[in-house]
Amino acid sequence: MKLKTIICAVLPALLFIGTNLKAQTITAVQQPPLRTSIRGLSVVNDSVAWVSGSGGNVGISNDGGKTWAWQQLKGYEKFDFRDVEAFSAKEAVIMSSGTPAVILKTTDGGATWQEKYRKTDSVYFLDAMDFADKKHGFIMGDPINGKFLLLETKDGGETWTEMANAPAALKGEAAFAASGTCLRADKQGIGLVTGGTASRLLTYSFKERTGWVVTDLKILHGQQSQGAFSLASVKGTLVVGGDYAKPLRSDSTAEFYGTIIGYVGPARNLSRMHPVGFQSCVEYLNYGTYVSTGTPGSCISTDGGETWIKIDDKSYNVCRKAKKGTLVLFAGDRGKIGIYTP
Repeated sequence: MKLKTIICAVLPALLFIGTNLKAQTITAVQQPPLRTSIRGLSVVNDSVAWVSGSGGNVGISNDGGKTWAWQQLKGYEKFDFRDVEAFSAKEAVIMSSGTPAVILKTTDGGATWQEKYRKTDSVYFLDAMDFADKKHGFIMGDPINGKFLLLETKDGGETWTEMANAPAALKGEAAFAASGTCLRADKQGIGLVTGGTASRLLTYSFKERTGWVVTDLKILHGQQSQGAFSLASVKGTLVVGGDYAKPLRSDSTAEFYGTIIGYVGPARNLSRMHPVGFQSCVEYLNYGTYVSTGTPGSCISTDGGETWIKIDDKSYNVCRKAKKGTLVLFAGDRGKIGIYTP
């Protein structure tokens, strides 16, 4: 095919993609500023969503994120609830980072909360939570005695036990309690990513049960503020991170597994066009499409993570898609919440 013919064929497609990406927007929800930094976000469906944050604050929406009912949990006013897992408008589990480390559960829409776990030892620092299904869930914490802390529940968060086969940690390696997404779980297994002196992907298969598979990541690492902060799937199909101390540094902030078009096998690659800088969360939307967010703004990739385009310049901490539905929400500091429109 002649060069002129190729250009004529490809250019309209590129223009269409560019126009399509420009249509992506994140609309900030109008509400009074709140003194809470939101890092926990769970979107149940296109109507119901929960958030959790600092100052013991928890919020719930029943209209797709447009309006929110807030509460500050009595007795937990100084707690930082870094993650929430919700199953309905009535049932949710929240976890705090810091000392003491606690896990609470509600079954009546937040009218009452029951404490299900507490550790007052300062070595316990909880980073993220995810559930494979409504009953089977996990919480990841920073290393204790050379091994990452992994808590497991098999009864929907009523009871929690420490997993004996948690993966070993390298010296100076830890996890980031930035968005609750450095841990992912599904019916196949568990995946988690790390940072600090090393940046690694650790995966465990429920079916094979042959131990943890360790993969070194190419994402920026080596300093306490650097590493992988979020993975979009258990297998680490797409991982984002960077340096939260230097949020505008945009090199080596996203890494993907193979490509959607022209897949070449099990090869991990840094993105060819990175997000705008440090990204604390990444979420899968649909075939080949992901959104990410962080201090410098939010981005989208429609080619499996190979290239990224900025869609919003506001700072958010976390973005999540509905477990059942298409609603995508963003949340960040001062109670800021955004609704994504494709």
